[in-house]
Amino acid sequence: MNTLRTVALLTMLTLGLVFIGGLIGGKGGALIALLLAGVMNLGSYWFSDRIVIAMYKGQQVSSGPLYDVVEELCQRNQLTMPRVYTLPQATPNAFATGRNPEHAVVAATEGILGSLSRQELMGVMAHEMAHVNNRDILIGSIAATIAGAIAYLAHMAQWAAIFGNNDEDSNPVAMIALAIIAPMAAMLVQMAISRSREYEADRTGARYCGDPQHLASALRKLEMANQTRPMPKVNEATAHMFIVSPLSGGGVAKLFSTHPPMEERIRRLENMTII
Repeated sequence: MNTLRTVALLTMLTLGLVFIGGLIGGKGGALIALLLAGVMNLGSYWFSDRIVIAMYKGQQVSSGPLYDVVEELCQRNQLTMPRVYTLPQATPNAFATGRNPEHAVVAATEGILGSLSRQELMGVMAHEMAHVNNRDILIGSIAATIAGAIAYLAHMAQWAAIFGNNDEDSNPVAMIALAIIAPMAAMLVQMAISRSREYEADRTGARYCGDPQHLASALRKLEMANQTRPMPKVNEATAHMFIVSPLSGGGVAKLFSTHPPMEERIRRLENMTII
């Protein structure tokens, strides 16, 4: 169901791109915007592991509790062993990146090692390995590419409405409204894709570690820790990568979070049965 939902949401983004491109510059305008956004996002996708690890000052490890847990998960589930990194941050959290399972990275903060039991750590890293093997980095890059193209076209529409054009049938008010609404709609669809992939990674991760309760317990602890002492100096562009949102905030901020409600994630895991 989550896979079908992801496909449907990606289709909505694509149709939105084609529609806006047709309004502004026809198929040529949409193609140009898509190519520009694609070049930028392709670079981020190809070098994402190096960029994010450097951003958070990660250090590669080849032994220790974190490495041992990841190695056990890979051996148990016949998965490709990724590179393993520790991050110096005290706030417990973790993420995965890399363009495919053969070039994947999983990373966890030092704070997570002192906060979770070995079973809970197993659940967290199983979730991250699920992201790698579900190709979520690729899906996220595609969504970001299309959403970026929509934002670019909306920006073009705004300038076209302000300075006018030669099309007598154009409606400046409609163009300005489109320039405001289209990026917001694209962002909401992109967030929906991210949330859908988080649910899928929870489900797959629970199967990898063998017990959904391990991940449910870990998520509860991580959410509490990140609310009471959020990670400092978090780049908002990378916040969606972490297993729990490293950004503080509530109310409206939660509505625009790339992560599903934690209560719902835990509820699904606690009601899940491993076959």
